[in-house]
Amino acid sequence: QVHLVESGGGLVQPGGSLRLSCAASGSIHTIRVMGWYRQTPGKQRELVATITEGGSIVYDDSLKDRFTLSRDDAKNTVYLEMNRLSPEDAAVYYCYAWSTVLDDEHDWWGQGTLVTVKA
Repeated sequence: QVHLVESGGGLVQPGGSLRLSCAASGSIHTIRVMGWYRQTPGKQRELVATITEGGSIVYDDSLKDRFTLSRDDAKNTVYLEMNRLSPEDAAVYYCYAWSTVLDDEHDWWGQGTLVTVKA
């Protein structure tokens, strides 16, 4: 079992910044990928950024110039620094983890944290 807890969402003005955090607990040693997705009403959940166990990071191309994913292994936490936010970035942001144990694999999701961007 992997448990993910997000924090850091909230209201920000256009052009502002926010940092989201996601702390993982449980079977940390089985996690191979962690990252963030986001979802707005009526749309599919979409990739924001992920980081592999080895440290390789993938961003959505449209976000990589403004968003930065990082990880603190000592705290089992990943962070998403979001800059120059626009109303189009408003969404529920979900922390994600993919774990594997032998032939078994599993997707884990946090409860989501709401990001609102408005003046």
